[in-house]
Amino acid sequence: MDRRGQILPATRGLAVTLLRGQAIRIENIHGSQVVDTWALSAEDPLEYASMEHTRSWNSSVFVETGMAMVSIRRRPMLTMVADSSPGRHDTQLCPCSAELYQQLNCHGRHRSCTDNFHEALEPLGVKLPFTPASLNLFMNVPIAGDGSVTRVPPASKAGDSVTLRAEMDVTVVLSACPQDITPINGADHTPRDIAFAVIDG
Repeated sequence: MDRRGQILPATRGLAVTLLRGQAIRIENIHGSQVVDTWALSAEDPLEYASMEHTRSWNSSVFVETGMAMVSIRRRPMLTMVADSSPGRHDTQLCPCSAELYQQLNCHGRHRSCTDNFHEALEPLGVKLPFTPASLNLFMNVPIAGDGSVTRVPPASKAGDSVTLRAEMDVTVVLSACPQDITPINGADHTPRDIAFAVIDG
């Protein structure tokens, strides 16, 4: 699937297949939107990008330019080749889920990154019985010396973007995070659209 200059609406998700050498550019149109990001091997979806192995591989809790997202088999899947934002893309926090919103006293159905991940894979015939941890692009989660984390609005500005290059044939799943209770999507707690483009190698 080769999509260019497309909009991913706020609170929604989609899957894009990249061939090795292709890249995806993800633009934070408004500057305040977090994008949960996953990668799965196009050959075997049970080989997926692992945040614990990615942290170990990079010796960092963040993913910055030049660093790779690696799989549970410690194979590079995506490399961050460009980043115009201040960086500090989070690898610590889980994708939001129905259970998380219940704990935040949200009654009724609330869209989530977990739902977006599974819904995006359905048209490809991919079903996983679990939700992997995501790379949370633009999410600003400072880590204190005592190990505590806080959730603050993104430091990115309108038009900032990240480019990820595929190191193998992969399915990339993006979720324009629906979080509207904590300030991770800006001080006004408002999810917004993002843009993406597939770039040939």
